[in-house]
Amino acid sequence: MASLRDIKNRINSTSSTKKITSAMEMVSASKMNKAEQNARSFVPYMEKIQEVVASIAAGNVDVDHPMLQSRPIKKTGYVVITSDRGLAGPYNSNVLRNLYQTVQQRHRSKDEYVVIPLGKVGTDFCKRMELPIAKSIVGLDDQPEFAEIKEITSYAVNLFEDEEVDELYLHYNHYVSAITQEVTETKLLPLTNINEEGKQLSTYEYEPDQEAILNTILPQYAESLIYGALLDGKASEHASRMTAMRSATDNAEELIDELTLSYNRARQAAITQEITEIVSGASALE
Repeated sequence: MASLRDIKNRINSTSSTKKITSAMEMVSASKMNKAEQNARSFVPYMEKIQEVVASIAAGNVDVDHPMLQSRPIKKTGYVVITSDRGLAGPYNSNVLRNLYQTVQQRHRSKDEYVVIPLGKVGTDFCKRMELPIAKSIVGLDDQPEFAEIKEITSYAVNLFEDEEVDELYLHYNHYVSAITQEVTETKLLPLTNINEEGKQLSTYEYEPDQEAILNTILPQYAESLIYGALLDGKASEHASRMTAMRSATDNAEELIDELTLSYNRARQAAITQEITEIVSGASALE
């Protein structure tokens, strides 16, 4: 049985851990609120640029941009969004497991695909599992600006435009609520489902012409999809970390209660033993 000092030390160390996890929960909650606002405020921009692209594609039968056309699949690219740090519950493991299972099911050779991980956890996973990495980025801010990922988004889109990959997928955690995040796979390129919901499209006048506008706006739209998914993923990351730290705090409280009970029982047993020894000694002297 552990001594009173050992139990007391465990109570003190668990209490210190509880303070840390509680503080991390509050920090993550604050970051989650900000990240959720960023993700939601970016939605109107994405919807509008999607509407413009869909309007051009639907209103002009002569549109024949490579990013709108499917071609035979020889090589596939996967952009996967993870965090730079752990302690986020199943946030990283879920999306990385989904990615690994996907490439195992779809491809027989590593020559048939490349991975573009965003985040240190994803980068380390791909290296450990020996997945082919085309390019990666780490050290993103908790509230990332588009300029931080402009280079890698342009690189991913250029892979498709240069026909180094024939399709591009996006894997990330979609933010549903503070306690729910869904692993999501989105086909990024080619853009074959821009207006799949059949929404009523607005009529625009284009200057200089539709083709020139499309050549400029399509890469921007594809890049904005990656950035929007990153903002969505950041909200999911902070929500998952908040939930994980809350669970850790609750577990620490339960452990402290159990240790306190054990400490009191051990202390009571020691007192009882001392009283018994004193009474026995007194009786022996009579």
